[in-house]
Amino acid sequence: MKAIALHRYGGPDELREEELPEPRVAPGEVLIRVRAAGVNPVDWKIGAGALDALMEVRFPLVPGWDVSGVVESVGLDVREFEPGDEVLGYLRKDWTQAGTYAELVSAHVRLITHKPPSLGWAEAAGLPLAGLTALQSLRRARVGSGDTVLVHAAAGGVGSLGTQLAVLRGARVIGTASPRNHDFLRGLGAEPVEYGDELEERVRALAPRGVDAALDFVGENTRDVSASLVHDTARIVSIADPGVSEVGGSYLWVRPDAEDLAELARLAAEDRLTVPVEHTLPLSSAAEAWRRSAAGRTRGKIVLTVS
Repeated sequence: MKAIALHRYGGPDELREEELPEPRVAPGEVLIRVRAAGVNPVDWKIGAGALDALMEVRFPLVPGWDVSGVVESVGLDVREFEPGDEVLGYLRKDWTQAGTYAELVSAHVRLITHKPPSLGWAEAAGLPLAGLTALQSLRRARVGSGDTVLVHAAAGGVGSLGTQLAVLRGARVIGTASPRNHDFLRGLGAEPVEYGDELEERVRALAPRGVDAALDFVGENTRDVSASLVHDTARIVSIADPGVSEVGGSYLWVRPDAEDLAELARLAAEDRLTVPVEHTLPLSSAAEAWRRSAAGRTRGKIVLTVS
């Protein structure tokens, strides 16, 4: 099968398109013919070796955890899916090697859910990791109806979904973004503010008494601003700053969860949740996708189309 692989830690220039053996399908797994693969910052961070102390990585490494595609075959004792089913999933396995930047990938049934027919392949591939991260962050921060929530990097892949999910819960969202993305955020139901110096003052102009919760989807020195604005710092959740615990907040590392995936798919099927995709590139352009992701200016998601 065709795949994008790394044979050693490195950046985009180390990515190679090559032929690799087809994955084996263990009991409880399915084989997916990939239609699209989502690109996430964790992909190039793993590729660069930045997470070597946390995760077991084996080479050749095929990056990618997000997928949408069609079930090609099923392993022993799989009853939840059958060949021909359209699926999406967050395929984080016990070690990092056989990822989704490939024509075929195997996946345990606990990592996937059925793809709604109304959801395009690119949007479906952009939903799993970012959607799960947003949903689990909202749950950790106990966001509910009537809350005012500060979302850092609200126009990004995770932030754009977190903003929508918070609005669906009845929360008021104040979202940080560059000025070019302010109209985009208004369209998602948020009140935009520009990030950077004097952010606290700009938020207080909208919410003089502060906010109920803060979701940090970017890091970059947001910790002190969040702590100064939130009534209860236990309701600060960050996916980018492990040191948030120093101010009483919580660091979240997203977990695979088929039930959460199904909830996200249901909301997308009901047109209550949209997956913004700014860049769709062919598999052969994975290096360019990594460069665009690392630049940090993407509105929504970057997705590779595979077949």
